[in-house]
Amino acid sequence: MSDATSPSAQDPAGYDAMTRDIAEVPAVEVIVTVAVNLMSAAAVKLGLTEEGAEHKDLDEARKLVHALAGLMDASATEISSFHAAPLRDGLKSLQLAFREASLVPDEPGQGPGEKYTGPVYG
Repeated sequence: MSDATSPSAQDPAGYDAMTRDIAEVPAVEVIVTVAVNLMSAAAVKLGLTEEGAEHKDLDEARKLVHALAGLMDASATEISSFHAAPLRDGLKSLQLAFREASLVPDEPGQGPGEKYTGPVYG
């Protein structure tokens, strides 16, 4: 560890260094990182990973997809279309995967995040 990032006696956990690192990250990067984390977690909960059914939990997936849609809606004017377009595509893919995985599909417009994105048809 360098002196700039090593914990000191006054800051044993190194929070000052972490705060400086976070302060240097642009807001767009933070938003995109959070969105990608939500997408990844939702994919796992939808059973779209190699382990598939082992981690499948549609209730948890619904919450994650809904949170992602809310974040995308709230940040639409803050991030460029360069960043937003692939995130919107990923969100729609997750919404469609949710609809396909549901034994009793939600009505159009009632699925996770659809109050923000509008109805998703599969």
